[in-house]
Amino acid sequence: MKGKEMAHPDPTGTRWLFDLPDMRRWFEGLPMRFTDFAPMRIEQEMTDDAFVVKAEMPGIDPERDAEVWVADGMLHMRAERRLEEKSEKDGTFRSEFQYGSFHRTVALPKGAVTADMTATYKDGVLEVRLPVRQVKDPVAKVPIARA
Repeated sequence: MKGKEMAHPDPTGTRWLFDLPDMRRWFEGLPMRFTDFAPMRIEQEMTDDAFVVKAEMPGIDPERDAEVWVADGMLHMRAERRLEEKSEKDGTFRSEFQYGSFHRTVALPKGAVTADMTATYKDGVLEVRLPVRQVKDPVAKVPIARA
């Protein structure tokens, strides 16, 4: 547009699609050090005797950078991937890895035995296993009184 020309309206409403590549480049330029919103992908499975949750946590030291705990019937998993500073005098360095904190909360099923919970880490995957005992809800008869 030059001078006092007006932009023509877009009757199809698709003009914004042409701006998507520019928007994507803008978001890629943002620093990714603060990634508390980054997702931790999980798989969960209920077997005959256990509740199993697997969480992707590649590139961490599980003894230093991960925590697992249970509170109020919820399983909490937290990990932190630390940025290792790297400087190169003769070249450039670009990283698309995500650094920061990752947290995920999963509701535990009835009968989960938290005292016997185990957690193992192998090949970038944390596996949390909780034995589950079948819990039957007690049946209570309520007498009906005449009003």
